[in-house]
Amino acid sequence: MGAGKTTLGRQLARRLDKRFVDADHELEGRLGVTIPTIFEIEGEAGFRDREEAIIDELTQMSGVVLATGGGAVLRPENRELLHTRTVCVFLDASHDLLWKRLRRDRRRPLLQVADPEARLRELSAERDPLYRETAHIIVQADGLSFGRLVDEVVRRISGENGR
Repeated sequence: MGAGKTTLGRQLARRLDKRFVDADHELEGRLGVTIPTIFEIEGEAGFRDREEAIIDELTQMSGVVLATGGGAVLRPENRELLHTRTVCVFLDASHDLLWKRLRRDRRRPLLQVADPEARLRELSAERDPLYRETAHIIVQADGLSFGRLVDEVVRRISGENGR
């Protein structure tokens, strides 16, 4: 959450001449409601069920750059799909960078709590090992412009595809 998956994904897709797909946006488009609304009506478990189904479908497509929500790795099934069907990239961003980007964001259901910064730390601590387990490529996002980040991911993906 806040690492820049969507922004990077769009630029990466352009660079690689592929289609960009954001799993959350795809889900919103199909359901006609926002992610916060899904959380409100169905709770996190209901949202995660829908997210798992869309990830299963989207990871079967070819010629796409796929961005998932930050919590997609919480389900072992999603981790398996992402690891076996894709070249999965983890944008490793520091807490300070994430908090700087998210501190005024009111659209993130999981941060609508009394202490959102502490909640962000908890989410990062829970998810970080899962991101590392799932990813083929880990790129440190801090200190790099998006242009340099795209260059690095393209370079690393090219190396992964050659293995």
